[in-house]
Amino acid sequence: MSAIEITELSKTFKGKRGAVVEALNGVSLTVGQGEVFGFLGPNGAGKSTTIKCLVGLIQPSSGNATIMGKAISAADARKTVGYLPENPAYYDYLSAEEYLHFVGRVFQMPEALIAQRTEEMLKLLELWDARKRQIRGFSKGMVQRVGVAQTLIHDPDVYILDEPMSGLDPIGRALVKDIILDLKKRGKCVFFSTHITDDVEKVCDRVGVINKGRLLVVESVENILQRGVEGYAVRVINKDGQGENLFVEKINLQSFIQQSIQHQQSIEKIEPRRKDMEAFFLEIVAQ
Repeated sequence: MSAIEITELSKTFKGKRGAVVEALNGVSLTVGQGEVFGFLGPNGAGKSTTIKCLVGLIQPSSGNATIMGKAISAADARKTVGYLPENPAYYDYLSAEEYLHFVGRVFQMPEALIAQRTEEMLKLLELWDARKRQIRGFSKGMVQRVGVAQTLIHDPDVYILDEPMSGLDPIGRALVKDIILDLKKRGKCVFFSTHITDDVEKVCDRVGVINKGRLLVVESVENILQRGVEGYAVRVINKDGQGENLFVEKINLQSFIQQSIQHQQSIEKIEPRRKDMEAFFLEIVAQ
């Protein structure tokens, strides 16, 4: 069973003066359990609209989707989901600790488990020392950490995260990436949107690129990076012990190695030089 299955999902809105805005157009996608899927696209591409359809905040105009085999129209489908909105806004008169207790009760967790998981999540997200402070006094990055904590507290099977690294400093970004990778190890499904290509390259198994409401491509990150290899940075040591750094085109690597052996040169390093995820993304959206 797929964790998330989307079939021909479309959404139209009425814009100014009755104009029809096509936010999504026939998006179909399957995401497996134990998979980290990056949903990549420029601002206004349809990422948040797709996510809001999945979690029941808006209704699609046509098409359907399921989460862990249950239709997204059913409330039960959301019991197994941890959702982080793009711009989290909470009852800011509550403390971080109080808010996590509130979320735990919404998911009907036992009180003892709520207390245990609240402590674990606050420590994991490095909010323990600020747990008694009202959220209204938190920085944007701290609010984002609370958002991540509330997605984790009930240990769901599926995580749907809209721009999860937004507003985080480098330490916070690294922490969230580690959390996502740990969720993958535990067999959880993580579906997150972003427009930051480095996030996708670091943690995702596959990536989907959406633009103007259309899903343009779905591809494994490994394949993208392998196809993007343009050549190799090579360091050779000559017979006299002198080192030399060279760039060797991809098609010439094997012949270069053979020639180096013939000339009694030792190869100290071979590193691929490739187009990164950003180059792939820009090529796709430019089509």
